Amino acid sequence: MQFHHHGYVSTDPRIQPAAGVGLDRPQELPAEIDVLIVGSGPAGIVAAAQLAQFPNVVTRVVERRDGRLVLGQADGIQARSVETFQAFGFARRIIEEAYQITETDFWSPDPERPENIVRSAITPDDPKGISEFPHLIVNQARVIDYFAEFARNAPARGDVDYGYEFVGLEVLGEGEYPVAVTLRRVAGYAGAGIGTARAAGSEDGETVVVRAKYVIGADGARSAVRRAIGGSLAGSTSLHAWGVMDVLAVTDFPDYRKKCIIHSEAGSILHIPREGNHLARIYVDLGETDEQDGGRVRDTPLEEVIARANAILHPYTLDVRDVPWHSVYEVAHRLTDRFDDAATSPDGNPRVFLMGDACHTHSAKAGQGMNVSMQDGWNLGWKLGYVLEGRSPESLLRTYSDERWVTSKNLIDFDHEWSTLMAKKPEEFDSPGEVEEFYVRTAEFPAGFMTEYTASMLTSDGAHQELASGFPIGKRFKSVRTTRVADAVEVHLGHHHRADGRFRIYAFADAGGERLERWAAWLAEDPASPVARFTPHGADLDALFDVKAVYPEHHHEVDLARVPRLFLPASGPFGLTDYEKVYAALPEEDIFELRGVSRAGVAIVVRPDHYVSAILPLDRPELLGEFFEGLLLPRG
Repeated sequence: MQFHHHGYVSTDPRIQPAAGVGLDRPQELPAEIDVLIVGSGPAGIVAAAQLAQFPNVVTRVVERRDGRLVLGQADGIQARSVETFQAFGFARRIIEEAYQITETDFWSPDPERPENIVRSAITPDDPKGISEFPHLIVNQARVIDYFAEFARNAPARGDVDYGYEFVGLEVLGEGEYPVAVTLRRVAGYAGAGIGTARAAGSEDGETVVVRAKYVIGADGARSAVRRAIGGSLAGSTSLHAWGVMDVLAVTDFPDYRKKCIIHSEAGSILHIPREGNHLARIYVDLGETDEQDGGRVRDTPLEEVIARANAILHPYTLDVRDVPWHSVYEVAHRLTDRFDDAATSPDGNPRVFLMGDACHTHSAKAGQGMNVSMQDGWNLGWKLGYVLEGRSPESLLRTYSDERWVTSKNLIDFDHEWSTLMAKKPEEFDSPGEVEEFYVRTAEFPAGFMTEYTASMLTSDGAHQELASGFPIGKRFKSVRTTRVADAVEVHLGHHHRADGRFRIYAFADAGGERLERWAAWLAEDPASPVARFTPHGADLDALFDVKAVYPEHHHEVDLARVPRLFLPASGPFGLTDYEKVYAALPEEDIFELRGVSRAGVAIVVRPDHYVSAILPLDRPELLGEFFEGLLLPRG
């Protein structure tokens, strides 16, 4: 964490100085808004948090509830999401309060007494070391709290405007604010997410019309924004029902505080311990449903769900003392037919975007909904910031739909396979270990690391992939421990990648450093370099590009006095030196070896949301300029 570069700070350094629209943010909704976000769930709040780093962008989030979410349905936090939390500055804090999944236990019918279950296998949660961060379980409401805090502490001072319900919108296609959005003041909606019931006697208030440049529909599976742009969800609903309940219980089941996948003659359970040591979430198989029953299975009483759980757990018992939340659902796999309104927009440019459950619905058992939604929000958030601040052309926004549609389709396909497997009866498996084998084989997907963006204005082709084979282009930048040269502190290289809207360029030095020196001189001095062309006038040298050097030598052998000044830039009004841009490989954990990085030198471009955009040789610095040509706009 860096501070003091604008003067001495004695207060919480996580609270950034207010700037731009954050200096005098009005309490009431303004008549004209750059980005209006409908819905403050995981997708919407992440987009808002990222946009709050752009102080010249007016962003408002409207939510029909009276206040913060109290009880969220989602709770599974995959490692990719924890990497995202690190970028937004709260990974350590949320890890402390969360439950950590380190292994999963599998239970099956006892071959000798099949009416009983026995532990049949134990698998580590991350057997391949795909992330340095853990797999967590924590209430969705707390996740939203942390992102909301980040937004409030960011320069634009983002916050949520509660008590507004979306009514409709019209894309006029003219003027600076071409989208007219009608909202209604409402009251009586409180705290519990999808199933929120309105308090008796609540009345609607007045309607207001605001004009926006862009609108984000993050308003859930029943998205009114999606309907307003003519979109729909298509897919299938499984004829299999599940009861889910958060319980405070006393039990003799020995693995109550471990994630368990249980198959018995009486059905199946996915058991997930929750944060706080006492709470657990239990998904209980309710069996096949009749497609003609009109959804009556959703009225299954809680007592029946508890009884079914006890039958599945036999010979163990579950004495449920309290149930804070429960529901019954049938698995639905649906995908939107559009992620934006480009097809109906008057000029063909997207003005309205969809994200999260407004785009994709699936089962809860793979723990993907909240995690994928947050990546939707981060993906679109920084892109809108770049376009609205004049850093990039409007064509950048088209990459959101292209990138996230493929990711969502892959999610639906995976979840369909996983939920089908979970619903099988023991006698239907091809082998006794089929479930655990699938779980281990596909671990990288549910952990959030199979997203791989294809070639576009943001993602180069693979012409130079061999220079850093362990950093696949289009996939997230997988961090490795290094030594920060200035203070000899061991740090993960990727952990300094904050959600501040900047591109990262990691320059891996050649042996001897001659190519690195010439590359750094070109980037700092040549008129064709992206630093010279795109850094705003009067801004710090690293305002748009955070450029770091990684040396192959031991940190004692790196002489800071000889390091190019590009990697020791002046920061803030006092011109203080930033010492956090020069790193060295650890002898026992050599990043060059672990990630297949060429010792001839290579530059790796990482976009603001952590994904590798380009891999380029140091001896051809002009390729860096060519990559950013068309992606960024020259400074005004």
